[in-house]
Amino acid sequence: MAGKFPKIETALTRMLKIDYPMIMAPMFLVSNDKMMIAALNAGIAGAMPALNYRTDKEFRSAINNIRTHANGPIGVNLIVNKSNIKYPEQLETCIEMKVDFIITSLGSPETVINACRNTGIKVFCDVIDEVQGKKVELLGADAIIAVGKEAGGHCGPHPIKDLVHKLREVCKIPIIAAGAVGNGQQMFDRIEFDRADGVSVGSPFIASVESPVSMEYKNACVDYGAKDIVLSTKISGSPCTVINTPYVQKIGTKQNWFENLLSKNKSLKKYIKMFTFFKGMKAVENAAFAATYKTVWVAGPSIEYVKEIRPVNDIIESYIDTYYEQLGNSYRKR
Repeated sequence: MAGKFPKIETALTRMLKIDYPMIMAPMFLVSNDKMMIAALNAGIAGAMPALNYRTDKEFRSAINNIRTHANGPIGVNLIVNKSNIKYPEQLETCIEMKVDFIITSLGSPETVINACRNTGIKVFCDVIDEVQGKKVELLGADAIIAVGKEAGGHCGPHPIKDLVHKLREVCKIPIIAAGAVGNGQQMFDRIEFDRADGVSVGSPFIASVESPVSMEYKNACVDYGAKDIVLSTKISGSPCTVINTPYVQKIGTKQNWFENLLSKNKSLKKYIKMFTFFKGMKAVENAAFAATYKTVWVAGPSIEYVKEIRPVNDIIESYIDTYYEQLGNSYRKR
């Protein structure tokens, strides 16, 4: 699709040398080689969680495969807290393989920023408020992923519109909006009205042809909507959006009193968080790839706009088509 529409010039497109200011967001278990290749060939950037690959060999093979079949910026998401015991090796691999950018999540990005300095690898940091935004900018981050309350997966407490505006007041580096980007109209709003430099889009791609998850998971993204998304702390200990299936309703969305008590114990906190993360991710993995009554499906409110299962290229094209349609309407009203 790259070249079908005129390029959209923003700080993000200039930094990553892409046609359109969109990143296909890294999604645990979902993002894979096929999705990345399709995204890059469509003129946007793509990022994948390093944790989606069980071994370093598989991780390296995925990067090489993407480079063989696509020409565009490869991003990798690193969980940078102690729950991810593979983090040091994953960072080393990213640097050795010279990925184009790293997105840091759930922890301090300082080690990643320092390690990538002078390597040419850009570091984008997930933030949920302006305090975190200013902090990562001072550390040397290249861009900010503004994670709003409407984001899928791990989300923030503030509406994306407010968050981007607050970050604009204190930060000078590019800001990418994550949350409330379910279609081209919302992409237009985030960039043209909220003054974001780009958008990060995840949940609509779960229901793509290239996505590796089960048809049950994909169809759930089609059949459920924004009103069916709830926040759960049972997955990783941090607020995470999931589809409110009968199973989720049965197990609840909050840690029980015993889990909560252990999480606050200073000496046990680190280990409990690691165990909670591992247990929660295992539950999500089991539900993602097989038909099971234990359906814990991670998704955000933007599934409201998912009406069918489509190829990645078609999803991106619909965003850019609507974006330009709205841009034309905006100019006609002036």
